Amino acid sequence: MAEVDQENPAKSDSADESEDESEVLEESPCGRWQKRREEVEQRDVPSIDNAFLAMDTEEGVEVVWNEVQFSENRNLKAQEEKIGQVFDNLIQLDHPNIVKFHKYWTDNKDGKPRVIFITEYMSSGSLKQFLKKTKKNNKTFQLKAWKRWCTQILSALSYLHSCVPPVIHGNLTCDTIFIQHNGLIKIGSVAPDAMHHVKTYRKDIRNMHCVAPEYGESFGTAIDIFSFGMCALEIAALGIQGNGGDGGGNHISEEGVKSTLESLENGLQRDFISKCIQKDASLRPAARELLFHAVLFEVHSLQLLAAHTFVGSLSILPENSDESNIKKLEPNRVIAEIRHNDEREPVYYKLSQCPPLEMEKFLEDVRNGIYPLTAFTLKPPRPPRPRAKTPEVTESEKMEDTERMDIEQRLVMNMKCEMKRVDDGSNYQLTLILKMDDKINRKLQAEVTSEDNSQILAQELVQYGFINESDREKISELIAPYFQTSMPLTNGTGSDSILASA
Repeated sequence: MAEVDQENPAKSDSADESEDESEVLEESPCGRWQKRREEVEQRDVPSIDNAFLAMDTEEGVEVVWNEVQFSENRNLKAQEEKIGQVFDNLIQLDHPNIVKFHKYWTDNKDGKPRVIFITEYMSSGSLKQFLKKTKKNNKTFQLKAWKRWCTQILSALSYLHSCVPPVIHGNLTCDTIFIQHNGLIKIGSVAPDAMHHVKTYRKDIRNMHCVAPEYGESFGTAIDIFSFGMCALEIAALGIQGNGGDGGGNHISEEGVKSTLESLENGLQRDFISKCIQKDASLRPAARELLFHAVLFEVHSLQLLAAHTFVGSLSILPENSDESNIKKLEPNRVIAEIRHNDEREPVYYKLSQCPPLEMEKFLEDVRNGIYPLTAFTLKPPRPPRPRAKTPEVTESEKMEDTERMDIEQRLVMNMKCEMKRVDDGSNYQLTLILKMDDKINRKLQAEVTSEDNSQILAQELVQYGFINESDREKISELIAPYFQTSMPLTNGTGSDSILASA
């Protein structure tokens, strides 16, 4: 019994420690984000003073609570409008290889002005940590993996730089690039230029070798290309010579960079990195151009193109359609055929040659952004957009049909439809469940008759601010079969009923 009594205090201390770390210190104004005591290392942005682990109470996932302190209240007020514009733009960024910004707000608690913003939490660690472990275990880094990582980073940079105006990362290092267990790369810690005058900015910038020579004099996309080139060199060589042993990165000389570059065996790889780290910013290629460099570019396989097409069509397919449809198919079913112009026999590929688990994993990797399409023009980022308000029953009901409500800027990611006969038997109730791109579900219901049709109903949804114009056609296509099967198909002019949002 004495031994048990001696052990209990230690267990009790450990439990208390755990409870202290999970203690909620502060909540966001909306109550969704809860700050904990535990600090995180995911804070390699010069302007961030503190970063804590936090909980997203809606999604049930961990996030990062970042704090930026301003030296005086008047400094915050002077920049508040600019900070708002910058962060509104950052929140709209949506790319699989960029750490997500969720929310921001300003606070003047206890007379200490600060900006707080919530970002995605990357629990798997930084690229710098991964490279250290790989080097420590005396493992070499394969060119194939290097190409895959560089492609993902450049895909993210190309997305940022194509924004209007371009978003400059400004702090790209192996410490601010994160790798997940499945090989997915995400760049994080975008350093908004609006934060450059807070008290900690440039006080202690790590990895000075990643800072472009022109940094401070000009602030363009070329500084990100220089930083990327240094990261690509570190990845290829598992570090740059002359980093002072610890890898702190503050004492890397030009000679160290040059000798490390020359140590690479692949000539195309050396040429690629050399172009990125040229001192003359005007000579550095754009991120989009680098994706077509000979060391990275390859013609996409039909398998990858088909996977992207399937993933891109998920919004108009029922949930779990990939799993349910695959299970229904016969193993010997031919899913692809190669025909030749000469006398050679065609080549057939059967479903049995594509194991379901491998197919599901590949589709998941494509969905997550591990294999981006780089040989095509990237879809431009959507401009900053407010969420459309649900129309209220007011004088607006007296507006003419041609006058529109607030425009819905969010896009539909997934949708379901059902139609049921109303009790009296003459009308039907149409129900639409839409999953928007901010993960909010919208349920729409309306009574329809044989005089309605799918095109007019979809147009009404756009007119009254329930869906975006770009979603009108696919909503119409979703509804059309229900009219054909549930009631006679007519060419009616449509009704004036307003659909209700629930």
